[in-house]
Amino acid sequence: MHLLVARGDAVAGMTRSVENTGMLRDLGAEPVVCDVYDADALTSAVSAFEPDLVMHQLTDLPDDMKRLALYVKRNNRIRTEGTRNLVAAARTAGAKRMLAQSIAFKPPGVGRSIAEHERMVLDFGGVVLRYGWFYGPGAYSAEGRLVPRPRIHVDEAARRTVELLDAPSGVVVVAESA
Repeated sequence: MHLLVARGDAVAGMTRSVENTGMLRDLGAEPVVCDVYDADALTSAVSAFEPDLVMHQLTDLPDDMKRLALYVKRNNRIRTEGTRNLVAAARTAGAKRMLAQSIAFKPPGVGRSIAEHERMVLDFGGVVLRYGWFYGPGAYSAEGRLVPRPRIHVDEAARRTVELLDAPSGVVVVAESA
């Protein structure tokens, strides 16, 4: 987010939690409290901001990687229903571009939801960013444990994402070279 603000972009950051609005403000974003599953409220919020680009970085993951398997259904829902609602809101708001995170690896139980998610983004004319496993500050591997390939440091992922803001529709793998 800070890289977008540093470029001079007007940035809104969506959260479900009022408690996160201060952090978003500190990062230079306009906080928007909204639930992606409330399609009407989401459409109103996105339309009010009038974005040129919608960046979909929504996930529903636990803070503790050991609990990841317990969140598969929740995260699959955000990939499907959440993406459907966000794409519809972006269309209604007149957004011209969309970038959406995906993953460059295939954990069990997520194949269908990833395929549906990516199809919706590509049907919009958007860019699917298939990130490798994140490592670095704020990631599961922040304590120094290196994650398997494909992987990418969170700072490098952010930098490369900003470089892709004007990329043509398609799928881009955002991971370190082997």
